[in-house]
Amino acid sequence: MFVNIIKSCRDVVAVCDKELIGKKFEEGEYQLDAKANFFCGKELAEKQVIEVMQRMSDEDATFNIIGEKSIAAALKAGIIVEEGIKEIQGIPFALVLL
Repeated sequence: MFVNIIKSCRDVVAVCDKELIGKKFEEGEYQLDAKANFFCGKELAEKQVIEVMQRMSDEDATFNIIGEKSIAAALKAGIIVEEGIKEIQGIPFALVLL
């Protein structure tokens, strides 16, 4: 998984499954775009991704999460719940504003 922390007044944590980087998914009027310039940061293992998510949630960050592995890590980190997961073309994603 790739994790990119975008520094701003409220940090944004972008997490995406490696195989989805650079792909775009559309369903009706909805679109999910895993742009490399937004999501490509450090490639990390699941345990590291969970640690980053937990640390950044304590720092009042927002999260943009795409892909099955990334969503599973977010569930394990406790920053999302099943009801907050949506799908476009079968690709799960979640947006989190803590």
